[in-house]
Amino acid sequence: MGIEGSHAFVMEPEGKGCAEGSIWVFKEELLWVRSFGAIEELGRALVEFKDTYNNTWIIERHWYKRALDVGKEQIRSLSRVA
Repeated sequence: MGIEGSHAFVMEPEGKGCAEGSIWVFKEELLWVRSFGAIEELGRALVEFKDTYNNTWIIERHWYKRALDVGKEQIRSLSRVA
């Protein structure tokens, strides 16, 4: 899914809180409301959830933008810096 680990900075636990919040949403919206008969079914549901989240959910902490749009903005800003 393109997820990479990174180290947290000392005395800055916000990163852990964001990750825990994301996992909580994932559990509430997918894992606790559906049952999966096979690992392949879970895999398809994960891809579907990721696509729905990125393309349709409006995220408050990102100024009410879609996650996909925020990612594109971050990539553009990084390319200007480089």
